[in-house]
Amino acid sequence: MKHILFFLVALLPLTLFAQLGNEVPKVRITNGTLEGSSSSGISIFRGVPYAQPPVGNLRWKAPQPVKNWEGVRKAEKFGPRAMQKPIYGDMNFRSDGVSEDCLYLNVWTAAKTGNEKLPVLVYFYGGGFQAGDGSELRYDGESMSRKGIVTVTVNYRLGIFGFFAHPELSKEAPYHASGNYALLDQSAALKWVEQNIASFGGDPKKVTIAGESAGSVSVSAQMASPLSKNLIAGAIGESGAMIYPTLTAVPLAQAEERGAAYAAKIGAPTLAALRAMTADQLLDSTSQRGVPRFSAVIDGYFFPKSPTEIYAAGEQAHVPLLIGWNSEESNYRGIVGTDEPTPENYQKAIQKIYGEKAAEALKLYPGSTTEELIKSGTALAGDRFIAFSTWKWFDLCSKTGNNPVYRYFYERPRPEMRSEMGNAVAGLAGGVIKNQDSNVAKAPRPAGAVHSAEIEYAMGNLSTNRVYDWQPDDYKVSTIMQEYFANFIKTGNPNGIALPQWPAANSGNEISVMHIDVNTRSEADKTRERYLWLDQQFKAK
Repeated sequence: MKHILFFLVALLPLTLFAQLGNEVPKVRITNGTLEGSSSSGISIFRGVPYAQPPVGNLRWKAPQPVKNWEGVRKAEKFGPRAMQKPIYGDMNFRSDGVSEDCLYLNVWTAAKTGNEKLPVLVYFYGGGFQAGDGSELRYDGESMSRKGIVTVTVNYRLGIFGFFAHPELSKEAPYHASGNYALLDQSAALKWVEQNIASFGGDPKKVTIAGESAGSVSVSAQMASPLSKNLIAGAIGESGAMIYPTLTAVPLAQAEERGAAYAAKIGAPTLAALRAMTADQLLDSTSQRGVPRFSAVIDGYFFPKSPTEIYAAGEQAHVPLLIGWNSEESNYRGIVGTDEPTPENYQKAIQKIYGEKAAEALKLYPGSTTEELIKSGTALAGDRFIAFSTWKWFDLCSKTGNNPVYRYFYERPRPEMRSEMGNAVAGLAGGVIKNQDSNVAKAPRPAGAVHSAEIEYAMGNLSTNRVYDWQPDDYKVSTIMQEYFANFIKTGNPNGIALPQWPAANSGNEISVMHIDVNTRSEADKTRERYLWLDQQFKAK
């Protein structure tokens, strides 16, 4: 009888020991036992492998299952970040260097046992599919875990390692396609969560995926893919979708042609030659003039057809969606360039972009005064960059998703930088890029919420970013936004006690948008006409 009892206990997840004396948290997952660390009652497991290292012959292959290990594996430090150049000088990493061996994830949990069935958040980082890492402070999961949410950040392959397609790769793959390794990594991480998150006190049937920029694009991709759509219960998209003109997927034949041309250009025309190159050599080669950017692929496997077609047909995951974008995703310089912001120059720029449709564009984005063109130019530049694709995702899901869609417009500008930042400029990732020339004047502070500005607010991580001089109003906005996100992750509905009521945008005849700022409030959508017009312009290309 004692032997039977011991056997049954051995099958259960190990207790999370975060709050029991000096014990460290341990869990048993499918591959073995992990030992993490704790922070004031939160158990943290960093650098957990969810797939084999994609090196050697596994370079440019779908992620392979992790091999089991004996004994206890330490999970106390972040794994390496994916191969990338420091293209965003303000990204703040805590990862263990840069390596092709990068398929690791991180878990934060307040659970004490593996039986609590807490809701789960899986967050994908942004960075244009060229940079980023799950160790960045703005994505830190501790604050969300204190809301009773098991939080996971995931590393995935980037750039040439994440999206390279080639005829030889397609021939060797069992699914007869290539590319999309970054997206397959994310899907493998979701499968890992399904199999293992209960050991951390999470509910595998209550997984919400989220991300910003390329992370949001990734959410739209995972919702659309038949490989992932049944692994999620909800989705949050912050500025971005895999819909034209933002990081769109291309047909497999086109991707293979690009890959073969690249391989010939760098003098490594065969797959064997390409795999013989070091990771650094490959990464450096992508910086050469004329090398194309590798994009997602309509491969017949991860994507049976384009994401837009999948959403239009209603073949995506039918789950609640919380989606939105920021008030200054780009600014008017994206339209007039270096020209003076005068009505004449603005009209000239619009004429160059839209030709015979310029008059229609100017009705929707007027610019008869400098003040008006700055406002309209900022809106148009942001729409063309990333807001339109996010709107289109929203619109398609509203029509075919059969679930509530909650739409936001984030308006809170970041405050001034702290005085010790000196003559630095703000970067897209929330940090700063130091300006070595003290004689160069600082750029004016943006009037709106720039691309990525909402992340620390939504994740409850303002205190982790020491660049900005956060004010009480910033913490007020963060409290509201994080509560909305936490409620949505728990229930599929962002509403809760003491929060402004947030109607689903597709719940009635009038489209409602939650404007998140110091004065957070729901308003009727006033932008639909311009997005419908843009939709027609993009379809014509």
